[in-house]
Amino acid sequence: MKYLITEYGDLLLTAMGQTLLLALYGLFFACIIGLIFGMLSVVKNKVCNAIAFVFVYIIRGVPMIVLAYFVFFGIPFFINNYLHGSLILSALQAGTICLALNCGAYMAEIIRGGIQSVDKGQMEAARSLGLPYWRAMQRVVLPQAIKNILPALGNEFVTVIKESSIVSVIGLADLMFRTNDVIALTFKSLACLAIAALCYFAMT
Repeated sequence: MKYLITEYGDLLLTAMGQTLLLALYGLFFACIIGLIFGMLSVVKNKVCNAIAFVFVYIIRGVPMIVLAYFVFFGIPFFINNYLHGSLILSALQAGTICLALNCGAYMAEIIRGGIQSVDKGQMEAARSLGLPYWRAMQRVVLPQAIKNILPALGNEFVTVIKESSIVSVIGLADLMFRTNDVIALTFKSLACLAIAALCYFAMT
């Protein structure tokens, strides 16, 4: 194991940086997606509720590896062949979209729960003072909801780091991808996987 760390440590450290970068990108866009669909799920509009419901349950019901292949291969194929576009996604872009969609579905439920955990009297008081619904949500309800969801947000970031290993199947040079490279060069699968496990443990 010492030889592997000495010989391939720099490669694995770079791959860890790529993994963290992907996780940060994924979580950033997931928060935006989660906020949008979380808000849609709590407004008093059946169409908005239905849109949020369909998005959350479809994305949560699709394995991430299928979603990764669909984003990386399926979307460019559809756009280029049926819409006559010229879309080419890099592995990082496709991985970010994949993680953002998957994590965004869970974030939508976390944000919905956070909003519903705020006492209804807060919204009623804000509306009684003349604030429009969306301004009351922005200034009064959401700040309290965000405080409630911070622990769940931290857990989701840990989950994103671990699940990012799946996008190695589309060629992103993350930690798992480089670990497989080292295994192919050294044939020391157990030691390489142990090092990868320690790296993921350190990041999370």
